[in-house]
Amino acid sequence: MIVLRRCALLMTAAALLSACGESSKLPFQAGVGPKPQLPEPVSSVIPTLKVSKAVGWSGSETPKAPDGFKVQALGDNLQHPRWLYSLPNGDVLVAESNTPPKPEGVTDGGTGLMAWVKRTASGIVMSRVGAEAPSANRITILRDADGDGKAEVHKVFVSGLMSPFGMALIGNELFIANADAIVKVPYTDGQTEISATPVKVTDLPAGLNHHWTKNIVANRDGSKLYVTVGSNSNVGENGLEAEEGRAAIWEVDVKSGQKRLFASGLRNPNGLIWKPGSDELWTVVNERDEIGSDLVPDYLTSVKDGAFYGWPWSYYGNHVDSRVQPPRPDMVAKAIAPDYALGTHVAPLGLTYSDARGMPHNFAEGVFVGEHGSWNRNPQAGYKVVFIGFKDGQPSGMPVDFLTGFLNADGDAQGRPVGVILDKQGSLLVADDVGNRVWRVSRSR
Repeated sequence: MIVLRRCALLMTAAALLSACGESSKLPFQAGVGPKPQLPEPVSSVIPTLKVSKAVGWSGSETPKAPDGFKVQALGDNLQHPRWLYSLPNGDVLVAESNTPPKPEGVTDGGTGLMAWVKRTASGIVMSRVGAEAPSANRITILRDADGDGKAEVHKVFVSGLMSPFGMALIGNELFIANADAIVKVPYTDGQTEISATPVKVTDLPAGLNHHWTKNIVANRDGSKLYVTVGSNSNVGENGLEAEEGRAAIWEVDVKSGQKRLFASGLRNPNGLIWKPGSDELWTVVNERDEIGSDLVPDYLTSVKDGAFYGWPWSYYGNHVDSRVQPPRPDMVAKAIAPDYALGTHVAPLGLTYSDARGMPHNFAEGVFVGEHGSWNRNPQAGYKVVFIGFKDGQPSGMPVDFLTGFLNADGDAQGRPVGVILDKQGSLLVADDVGNRVWRVSRSR
């Protein structure tokens, strides 16, 4: 009887998922720039699902860069590489990581048939995009000693971590953002392996961990760390008590581990960088889902101390999300709009500033953004690395495709870009968590 009931539920889920036909009514560019178009929300029982199957790269295939650049694998045969960090000597650290296990008895998204169907849909998405593999829980080191663009040293640097993501070196200590805490290990220049047991600096909000990726950057004098913490839900459906300390950027004192809320209302911030030569912090944020292919644009923004950016009660300033109950007009009134919309559902994760060391003038002043790719938009968006030029300190113009070809002619995902950094020579490195490689994009002439 239980088996029959479960089969009936699966059939119901399949029927509902196959009925998801909503698609974008606006051109993609309408959701891009400092003043994106924000149409009326589209409500549906089951959200739009359009997901590319993860197939990986075949043969000598690589992503495509503009003329004048070459693309090669700095490292391959990695296990779900997500984030990158360049050490002062040019060594590259790769966080090989995936979703941490949920605590026993914890249910995501509530109860009832529709909640179960949505969880089933989420499981289908995760399985299809290759995101269900166990986490390697390690950081690997890649060293390209001869400068030919391919690492000769490829070995485990730190292991036994908990879904690691962001990394930051301060002096002779390497700080690592696990899914549940910031930890640190001692580091000596030139090391290729660390066996020391990580020491906890401070706990981070964990538990259900709907958005588990936590990134960190240090300030200029190394006294503070700034850490991204995504939400535990789409729009608070797991209860707002589960969002305590979430959807935020925290400031952590390096010596004491004490922390304070730096900015909030950021549904899922990931990439986090300092504008060169300044104390201006910038991030990219994954906005909410399930109100249509044309809402809500993900964004790039400067992050102001004490600012509130709307989640979950509103988006883009005072645009109220009526799904969140009870309403909070006082919070909506405080919400500020981000600086620059990246387009709907592109899933921006990686973020790095460019410079002229390895880039020609047309790619030398601005940022590169790793767009992991949509699941809640038809037609799809993202699945590429884009460049956004800056003028007078602000994003300017439309994004320019820089690394593409992650989707093949059949619409399958050969790769998906995540973390992006510049290496010591100024070439762009891209973590590809489906292709299981780190790509290096360098000038060919």
